[in-house]
Amino acid sequence: MSKTESIKPSTPRVASFPQNVEELCEALPHVTPHEGAGLLLLNDPADAAKALQTINPSVAAPILDELSVNDRDTIARAAPAAVGEQWQRNATYARGTIGRVMRPAFAVFQQGITIGDAVEQLRGLVKEFFITYAYVVDENRKLLGVVTMRELLFADRAASISSIMISKPYAVPASQRMEDTLDELVRMHLPVYPVVSDDGVLVGEVRGQSMFENQKMAISAQLGSSVGVGKEEKLTTSILTSLRLRHAWLQVNLLTAFIAGAVVSLFEGTIAQVVVLAAFLPVLAGQAGNTGAQALAVVIRAITLGDLKPGMTMRVLRKEMILGTLNGLFVGVVAGLVMFGYAILAGAEQSPVVLALVVLTAMVGSCLLSGLSGALIPIMLKRFGVDPATASSIFLTTCTDIAALGLLLILASIFVVSAT
Repeated sequence: MSKTESIKPSTPRVASFPQNVEELCEALPHVTPHEGAGLLLLNDPADAAKALQTINPSVAAPILDELSVNDRDTIARAAPAAVGEQWQRNATYARGTIGRVMRPAFAVFQQGITIGDAVEQLRGLVKEFFITYAYVVDENRKLLGVVTMRELLFADRAASISSIMISKPYAVPASQRMEDTLDELVRMHLPVYPVVSDDGVLVGEVRGQSMFENQKMAISAQLGSSVGVGKEEKLTTSILTSLRLRHAWLQVNLLTAFIAGAVVSLFEGTIAQVVVLAAFLPVLAGQAGNTGAQALAVVIRAITLGDLKPGMTMRVLRKEMILGTLNGLFVGVVAGLVMFGYAILAGAEQSPVVLALVVLTAMVGSCLLSGLSGALIPIMLKRFGVDPATASSIFLTTCTDIAALGLLLILASIFVVSAT
């Protein structure tokens, strides 16, 4: 839909229509951005503006993106001028960056102003906005320092505000990606962080709570992303929207399943001659899948937390291959013993010892390859600029199925069928 068109008010699907700003704030985080935009348009622009100022900026930004230019301007005009201008400024930054979730820095003062004059201006500002820090800038609005409220309270009112500022404060680049910023902020907990442009100009601020709430939502979405469920889907998302968000990945999964099925079809003769193998195909596929999923979970978590540093890739891959081999060996011994007993009870024509060794070897090999795949898939997706959590388990399932089923059937063809 063109952004110059209005969103139809019938879009949102919620349990009950929000009757006031509080209810609107409660509903917006639980619907898709498109549905949230529809909810805003069903409310007075002033109420819509208040709601957008109240909710997490990482929730508000995608909703604003869904509005037409005219509707967005209408709501922005109903907000305080500084807030409306900030929304327009935020939209110029790439999605996923700090610049998208900024709020205005209201308490901004030139370095030559006296503390008394600054306090007088703050008296008016605090009646409308929640202010944590004051910022000191030069004539080009470049950030020079930060002033805490405590320092303002006890300082000499005739002194310059620059005399009590914290010089060269930590500031977040507006163009920096959210996850990269959070990696740094783990070691530095502040209620508010100033945000600057690439040339050091103060362009806004971001609350620590907003960023960590955004990270919480991102982490909670990882499980769904890994199986093709978009992070924008909520419990209240309409059936048609959920179908649109999920179905494409199911088609991809179907295609990859056909690939695994094609591998099995190549060995129909082997399965027909060694019928006892059929009972162990799902066993190997399941064990290989779990091994790969464990490696996948660890690597994705490391990527999310910033623990996967440059140069660590080979070490991680080597570790997962060793773990896969050891786990495959221990599980394979048990599976081999079960195959030995099953072959005897089933009266298999082939040697139970050979069948047990085939299962053991296939289990070790498939777990090794699955561990490697589980670690490699998210690393490669990250390297190509793709979210490593996006449908990664679908590709992992294909790799593990091919490794487990293919290896078992190849070994059986060589050492069992050919030997007879």
